[in-house]
Amino acid sequence: MKIIDINTWNRKQHYEHFSKLKDPYFAVIIPFNVTKAYKFSKENNKSFFAKYLHDCMKAINVVDNFRYRIEDENVVDYHVIHASATIMRSNKTFGFSFVEYNDDLNIFAKNIAEEKERIENSTALYPPQNGLNCIHCSAMPWLHFSGHKEPVSGVLESVPKIAFSKITQINDELIMNVSVNVNHALVDGYHIGLFSEEYQKYLNQ
Repeated sequence: MKIIDINTWNRKQHYEHFSKLKDPYFAVIIPFNVTKAYKFSKENNKSFFAKYLHDCMKAINVVDNFRYRIEDENVVDYHVIHASATIMRSNKTFGFSFVEYNDDLNIFAKNIAEEKERIENSTALYPPQNGLNCIHCSAMPWLHFSGHKEPVSGVLESVPKIAFSKITQINDELIMNVSVNVNHALVDGYHIGLFSEEYQKYLNQ
């Protein structure tokens, strides 16, 4: 973790303005082509959820501003960002996970599986490990949404919030809409554009 000197940061005025807003978050819905990622998952007997979440986390960790958080009135850069995914139990309740990120898809998928097992055998809402060095994410595979709103706690938040829709076939391609909610004090549309480019690049690999 590295503290960013606000006084020398080129976003000082931007940060000072948006961090004072009651709700500084803004959101966009981005359609991603997941045709190759889905094919890879099926051909290699991998979880599609693990594949697209792993690709998302690779993109998150590449774009600096998605690693920034507001902590004790400081802006900090966490060197590695993990995934806090909402995971549903068999009884249709859910728990929050903390999936440790790893560059290796197999290790990342194993970490997801371990968190799924922990949540299925627990009634706890929050994971034992929790912090700002993550993104909050959820999958809604029941609907191909074109709009999305995250709950707002009323306190200053800075963790990006991402939601993944059901995939739908358009012509010969599989499309998944992704909702990206970010704190405008830290992230602009330009940075979401960078994330979008990186994410699609990884999905295509």
